[in-house]
Amino acid sequence: MREAPPLIAPGSLTRYRRSRNRPVAPFPELAEAAPVTPIVLIPARMAAARLPGKPLADIGGAPMIVRVLHQATAAAVGPVVVAAGDAEIVAAVEAAGGRAILTDPALPSGSDRILAALAQVDPERRHDAVINLQGDMPFVPPTALSACVELLERQACDVATLVAPESSPEDRANPDVVKAVLALEADGRRGRALYFTRSTLHGEGPVWRHIGLYGYRRAALERFCAAPPSPLERREKLEQLRAMELGQTIWAAVVDEAPISVDNPADLALARAYAGDRA
Repeated sequence: MREAPPLIAPGSLTRYRRSRNRPVAPFPELAEAAPVTPIVLIPARMAAARLPGKPLADIGGAPMIVRVLHQATAAAVGPVVVAAGDAEIVAAVEAAGGRAILTDPALPSGSDRILAALAQVDPERRHDAVINLQGDMPFVPPTALSACVELLERQACDVATLVAPESSPEDRANPDVVKAVLALEADGRRGRALYFTRSTLHGEGPVWRHIGLYGYRRAALERFCAAPPSPLERREKLEQLRAMELGQTIWAAVVDEAPISVDNPADLALARAYAGDRA
């Protein structure tokens, strides 16, 4: 029987032996805090597939988009602007005292929408970081936005995001729950993202539920939107994988609980009940 070829070519063994004893480099952290100048952009459009008109859905007497606006404003990390795909959203935001920019309703994604709004509200490029807050998180804690900004200031990363522990064992096999695979730091409160998936994760260890809130360095957002959808993005239907395939680094902060995200009528009922309990 013929022997299988070696897994490592003989000529590479010397290089391997020399490198394996080198100390492992720590995760890249900025030597000193490097402040950023963020702006918070909230993409919203009426034509949601599973819940049409959801930005204006009433939750405890206020349109959902207005609740998101108030949570973002309370974070006090920078100016807050709604990147709207429809005039009705602009009207609702302005009636609540907020600022909204009307963007092309045909834009393919929320990331494209916030970049279009950014070009309108900040042509002078005063803001070097962009917080992309989904318009369907009516109770997102203001501290969640602050956590993304802190990651951008502490880590040499292109994108910052959030994860939370799984809420139930069913999360592991639920394709609607996006799982983050992380290389955590020793304190267990932040880590570098290695992958995101809808598939079931096996083996021992925590399962981190991804929260769709992002902090981008402005240049990273521009490069991301200029690139076409990537193979892994199309396979998993997760656009953050495009950033990873571009070589961009994503770091995630761990928060205690995922906020309510309204994607369908059942989620809306849950959000209304939650608002009622808090009234």
